[in-house]
Amino acid sequence: MTGLGEAAEDYLAMRRALGFTLVGEARLLMRLVNYCHARECEHLTTELMLDWATEPGPRAHSAGTYYQGRKLAVARNFARHLQILDPVTEVPPGDLLTARAPKLIPHLFTPEQVQALMRAAARITPPLKASTWSTLIGLLAVTGMRSGEACRLDHDHVDLDQATLLIANTKFGKTRQVFLHPSTIAALRRYTDLRDRCCPNPATSAFFVSARGGRLNVSQVAPLFATLLDATGITAAPGRRRPRPHDLRHSFAVATLIDFHHDGAPVEPRLPVLSTWLGHVDPKSTYHYLHAAPQLLTLAAQRIDDHERSRS
Repeated sequence: MTGLGEAAEDYLAMRRALGFTLVGEARLLMRLVNYCHARECEHLTTELMLDWATEPGPRAHSAGTYYQGRKLAVARNFARHLQILDPVTEVPPGDLLTARAPKLIPHLFTPEQVQALMRAAARITPPLKASTWSTLIGLLAVTGMRSGEACRLDHDHVDLDQATLLIANTKFGKTRQVFLHPSTIAALRRYTDLRDRCCPNPATSAFFVSARGGRLNVSQVAPLFATLLDATGITAAPGRRRPRPHDLRHSFAVATLIDFHHDGAPVEPRLPVLSTWLGHVDPKSTYHYLHAAPQLLTLAAQRIDDHERSRS
């Protein structure tokens, strides 16, 4: 069993070297290794992996077949790797417990809704907390950053003179630079002035600080965001889930794609630019946003019609 554990560690190290973080996958893979160890199994078989993927448990009950499919997908990928080293390893068929995530339609915030959220945040007490959350929401809306990326920003990541942000060690271990509009720079300057007056000796190098002078914890973002939604009366459409902070990122991406269409230039050649801006591993991840808004599909269909008419 030590062999299986070592093979799993080597497999994870190899994939991390390619830029994958694999936090959830690594956790599941080591659970599979422990499952095999408990049953004294030296080789992976389809039956063994299927039993592990479908074993009862709290998460399995709440997430249903999607979680089972995700577990088996992790086992399948590892088995493909292991089969090269151990030819008796079985690889589960690709159509067995396929992991199809439920399609969650994001809430697309309008500029007016973003402004309402910022105004609600500005009414929080004390003033430093109000300014921190109001500025954070505005920055998420105009850059498409992830909440965790914004919370991890340090002083030296924000260059107000050069109008740039350095987003380091992101979800996929990448670092990227984001350019800021003059209005965003002005808002960030106002925040830094207030922050430095209210907290002249912070206990952290973070750009965004809490009322006590510490770094914001990303786990605080969703609960406070929910409070702001209640304060502004922003609700989800019937049958959809409650808006999330991450939907600000979706809203930015969709608005950018709509601008691409309105510019009249071909959209596909510009998708890699948006992918780099958002910190995606490759443009395929950005295609997800093409289906997030009916307006985007309408614009795409209109451009196809215009192209076909121009050829006739």
